Amino acid sequence: MKNIRTYAENCLRDESQALLDMIPQLDAQFDRAVDLIFHCKGHVVVTGVGKSGHVGAKIAATLASTGTPAVYISALDAMHGDMGMIMPDDLVFMLSNSGNTDELLRIVAALEQRRIPIVSMTGNADSLLARHSDVHILVHVDKEACPLNLAPTSSTTAQMAMGDALAITLMELRHFKAADFASFHPGGSIGRKLITRVKDVMYTENFPIISCDMLLVDALIDISRGKLGLGIVLDAQERVYGIITDGDIRRAVENRKQNFLSVKVSDVMTLNPKTIDPEAKLAQIQQMFRRHKIHSLLVVDDQHRLIGIVDYFAIMN
Repeated sequence: MKNIRTYAENCLRDESQALLDMIPQLDAQFDRAVDLIFHCKGHVVVTGVGKSGHVGAKIAATLASTGTPAVYISALDAMHGDMGMIMPDDLVFMLSNSGNTDELLRIVAALEQRRIPIVSMTGNADSLLARHSDVHILVHVDKEACPLNLAPTSSTTAQMAMGDALAITLMELRHFKAADFASFHPGGSIGRKLITRVKDVMYTENFPIISCDMLLVDALIDISRGKLGLGIVLDAQERVYGIITDGDIRRAVENRKQNFLSVKVSDVMTLNPKTIDPEAKLAQIQQMFRRHKIHSLLVVDDQHRLIGIVDYFAIMN
């Protein structure tokens, strides 16, 4: 097993080093590529052959989901009619490790004739594709993680990472927000977190309301009935005043063993507990849970009156 893991470790180290080696390769060409894509009025049409084509499809998907209109077309299909999909306002983004891929070079001539801008990403700055591009991004790796230095491994990892760098840079320039991301990802957990509001998931019945003058042992009955591991204290105007949790009760038992039966709720409760607005998004709730290390949030109206409870375990799936 040790030898098997060594092979895997060597691969991960080689690919990690290839990514770090790309940082010095970032230059004015990267800046020009970002500027060209940012101001593109049409679509970024991504294409490639073989493994570079697979990477290109992923880059196109990442761009499209983060605010940059992008599509992927096969270079082979482009040679047989799909060039008609490319409009005058589009930009073509070509990926090739060698920069001399025949299928891409055949497309270049047609793009030049139509004056379609070309951004290329290759591992060879002196390649034909690099020389015939409006902008060229160099993604050079010294060696593949493949022990034969043949299978595209480090090179494709580097291509994908540089594609992510482009997408993230463009996200920042476009001031792309979580709400924008949600509109592009309406399905699954991403859409749920960014669209669902507090009022959609909060408990609204059987609140475990207790009095601050109650003995803690008596309050335990109401807390148990609530099944949320907490009790809520309201003031005379029925505004949220304090909270007591299972953790508070355990600490009270540990610290006041001799006189636990005489402990009042007011002795151990937390004043001014964390609250949230019913219109807040699910993603914001999860951030508060993690930041404050709590498992429940009280939902209040503009008068700070209790209208609901959000439970960590009910929404973090």
